[in-house]
Amino acid sequence: MSGSGVELTHRAMAMLKAVAAGRAQMSCSCEPDLFIDGFACCDQMTAHALARGGYLRPAVEAAAGRVPAELTEAGRAALEITVAA
Repeated sequence: MSGSGVELTHRAMAMLKAVAAGRAQMSCSCEPDLFIDGFACCDQMTAHALARGGYLRPAVEAAAGRVPAELTEAGRAALEITVAA
């Protein structure tokens, strides 16, 4: 996935930063839920969009329950652009 078609709001960027910092987990499902610091993320619609848009993914494939979340190449690039701006 290219990471396009998702509006990267301040909230979405904060979610990506939490994933980059190793503070996030996600459920392994077709609409994965995101958990930050052990708590369910307040905006699961954005979490789903980030996963569908190719910005983040489960770090472990074919697992059940919650697994660590990781950034994809598109997610890392989105954070790099904001840091450079």
